[in-house]
Amino acid sequence: MEDIITVRGIVLKHSPSSDYDWVATIFTAQRGKITAFARSARKPGNRLSGTVEPFCFGTFKLFAGKNSYNIVEADIENYFEGFRSDLEGACYGTFFLELASYYTRENAEDVELLNLLYLSLKALLKESIPNRLVRCIYELRALQTEGEYPGVPENIRLLDTTRYTLDFIAQTPLEKLYTFSVSDEVLDELCAVTREYRRRFIDRPLKSAEMLSAFDNAL
Repeated sequence: MEDIITVRGIVLKHSPSSDYDWVATIFTAQRGKITAFARSARKPGNRLSGTVEPFCFGTFKLFAGKNSYNIVEADIENYFEGFRSDLEGACYGTFFLELASYYTRENAEDVELLNLLYLSLKALLKESIPNRLVRCIYELRALQTEGEYPGVPENIRLLDTTRYTLDFIAQTPLEKLYTFSVSDEVLDELCAVTREYRRRFIDRPLKSAEMLSAFDNAL
C-alpha cells in the first residue's frame, strides 16, 4: 500500500506529462530533490492547477509510490507573483532555481540550501538591494553551504572592503545576508570573484545563465 508523506519545498521546474498532467521537480526540506506528478492539473478548475508552477513554495502531500510521487494536495504559501511583472527578477530567479537543482540531490536533506534559496528569491523582489548583489550573495553562500567555498581568493587583487564582504557572506546568519549594500566598485569585484568560482566549481553550463546576459554583463 502506498504511503502518504508531507514535505515542504519549492517547485524548481515542471513539464507536461500525458494529456492533462504536470510532472514537477520539487526541492524539499525532507527529501532533497524529488519528481512528483500532478494528475489532471492541466485541466481547468482542477484543485492542483497552478500549484506546481516554478517558484511555488509551500507544503505538499504526496503518495509515495515505488518509483515516483503523486501530489495529493498542495498548500502554497508563496507563489512569488512579483516575478510576473518583473522580467529581470524572473530571469535571476530562474537561475537561482537551476543552481539549486544543480546542487541538491534526491533523498539528501539540504534544509540550509532551501532556506537560502527562499530568502534569496524574496531579496530579488526588494528594490533596496541590486539584483547583481543578490546573485553574488546567493552563489557564494551556496558554495559555502555545499562545502566548496575556498575562502577569499589570494590570486585576485581586491579592496579590503571586498574581502570583508566576502567573509561576511560566508559567515553571517542567513536572516542577515540581505541587509547590506556595497559600492559599485566593491560589487564589481564581488562579481569577478563569483564569476571565477562559478567557472571553477560548476562543471556544466547553466541554461538560465544565458538569459541573464542582457541584464548582467558584469557577470
